[in-house]
Amino acid sequence: MIILKTSLGDIKIELDFDNAPVSAKNFQQYVEEGHYNGTIFHRVIKGFMAQGGGFAPGLEEKESRASIKNEANNGVSNKRGTLAMARTQEPHSASAQFFINLSDNDFLDFTAENVQGWGYCVFGEVVEGMDIVDKMALVETGTYHGHGDVPKDDILIESAIVE
Repeated sequence: MIILKTSLGDIKIELDFDNAPVSAKNFQQYVEEGHYNGTIFHRVIKGFMAQGGGFAPGLEEKESRASIKNEANNGVSNKRGTLAMARTQEPHSASAQFFINLSDNDFLDFTAENVQGWGYCVFGEVVEGMDIVDKMALVETGTYHGHGDVPKDDILIESAIVE
């Protein structure tokens, strides 16, 4: 169990080591190293998702380890309340950034082993605190340093711990 202590409240997450062992282990290692402490949810789109894990306040990018293998072909769907690895257009580019699905986002699921079809790997699920995640979607967002959908008031991950 992972607990994200945020400025809006606590979010408890169960990692899926059975279906996404590489991604779950990667996330837990970032938690254990303290990487997420003091990071923000830097991209929040109402009805879609809340993304975090890569920036400190002021959109100061944090260093991350090497990218991991995309495990999106694990049969687990991007349903409301699940956590998935964020990445660039390159399918195997995920490192520290993740997002929490605010609704069922089946269009993010794996369909084929090609650039368009790889999808986004689900590696965990919010088991407590989805009301906190829903609060994130209510904050006002805008463009900041070329990034869109940035909350005007920081949603801070004060600490992330393994329980």
